[in-house]
Amino acid sequence: MQASACFQSRLPIAPQRFGPAVLSSPHPLLWASAPSVDCSLSRRTGGAIFSSRGARRKHSPVRCVGQEDIEMTAEVSEAAAYPLRRCKTIHLVRHGQGFHNVAGESDFKAYLSPDYFDASLTAKGWQQVTALRNHVRSVGIADSLQLVVVSPLTRTMQTAVGIFGGEDIVNGADAGPALMVDGVGMEKHKAIASSGAPPFVAVEWCREHMGLHPCDQRQTITTYRSLFPAIDFSDVEEDEDVLWSPTERETKEQLFGRTKKFVEWLLKRKETDIAVVSHSSFLRHLMATFGDGCSAQVKSELHNYFANCEMRSIVLVDRRAEEEFKGATTDFPGGIPAGSDAPSDTCEDN
Repeated sequence: MQASACFQSRLPIAPQRFGPAVLSSPHPLLWASAPSVDCSLSRRTGGAIFSSRGARRKHSPVRCVGQEDIEMTAEVSEAAAYPLRRCKTIHLVRHGQGFHNVAGESDFKAYLSPDYFDASLTAKGWQQVTALRNHVRSVGIADSLQLVVVSPLTRTMQTAVGIFGGEDIVNGADAGPALMVDGVGMEKHKAIASSGAPPFVAVEWCREHMGLHPCDQRQTITTYRSLFPAIDFSDVEEDEDVLWSPTERETKEQLFGRTKKFVEWLLKRKETDIAVVSHSSFLRHLMATFGDGCSAQVKSELHNYFANCEMRSIVLVDRRAEEEFKGATTDFPGGIPAGSDAPSDTCEDN
């Protein structure tokens, strides 16, 4: 399996950057990302391998080679390795086809029309949702998913609950709080249950490129809570859409700034297997911050346009973390029970 290349950011905002990622099974893309001024590979020095057993080593008849000796002579690999406990699997999804997409295909000016305010999914959009829903179940993603993060617009929330939610609620069956009530959107889709689904959280950081286009303007959170009762909107601060402007388009610098804030938000979450349902322009700007040092093939896998209801699975790596990790991990400390364990291949005769 060929792995790895550094993904470094080209954020036009100062001074922070995002750092490298690698390719490795089972994920088609590995995305390494964490805030840092310098994303170049660094070599830590000092501290021997057996620093916790320094007293024993001092009286040993052999000299143990320290970590500094090893690191100073090692060649930097083209691959990249990170502690698994610092990684999060992120499944990036663009929403299904909306009515604004159909209109904009033939006339771009349609995106300026108030007729497509907070556009919902078309019949084909729901078919795309069903296709991706079947896929995430067939490959096991539905079984491991811990959280669904969604942009608070109708088409993204419909897509999210359709893919990762429970079953359709038929004849008012009692299935707990509905992720979506009956009849939302132009296609009047059936209600979708929350039972058996992971938590859903709405986050404005991952909204579409904002301003001018009514299709990217949201309704009030009060309205959304009535339509999507089981989605958590507590992270959205304002009931009204104060971010969207009818006269000004969000600048690229502002949009890149949102991608940075969103990554920081994801890194702070305790969940390690997360789906994100967002929009074409946001996802393209997000992925454009990565790819430096990668092959043309890997860059294309990162930077290509997202089709409606396309999903790409990546790994987000907090490689610049400075705080001690205190969560669950598959690592095991060893030395239980304790005993002599000086490895012969790192020791030399005195």
